[in-house]
Amino acid sequence: MRTDSRCGRCALFFGLALGLALTGCTSQESTPPPPSATELLQRIPAGDPAQWDKPGAVKNWPNPYLVLREDGVGLLDPANNEIRVLKTDEVLDALARLPASAWPRGRVVAVQGPGKVSEEHAIAFRRSRGILGGTLEGAHVAIVWLPVG
Repeated sequence: MRTDSRCGRCALFFGLALGLALTGCTSQESTPPPPSATELLQRIPAGDPAQWDKPGAVKNWPNPYLVLREDGVGLLDPANNEIRVLKTDEVLDALARLPASAWPRGRVVAVQGPGKVSEEHAIAFRRSRGILGGTLEGAHVAIVWLPVG
């Protein structure tokens, strides 16, 4: 009886060892994660400040145009002149999904602040501006801050 018990344990041990060995040896080809919004934006050439630092350069702005709003950040769609409202943390993803043709001046966006607002809202807008600016600069996207119109 002892021999059968040992053989059973040996078979169990051998089966577990074989299972672990096969699991460890299987090729676990995982697909690489999709590129981040920052990585996608890096594929766009950097902008040349000489193209937007001259007078009148932003009059017919061809690149992405953002508007700070009370309810988020507006991304202007120049095709139909509509504004898509985003949360601050959605801006990079939205910009990264734009086609290369949306960036004729390189990796630069125009940002316009709100018009006149109350003092309590001004604090919230300054905070949003800081967060948006930090997010864009962290992704190496240049910013043309437009005067409030």
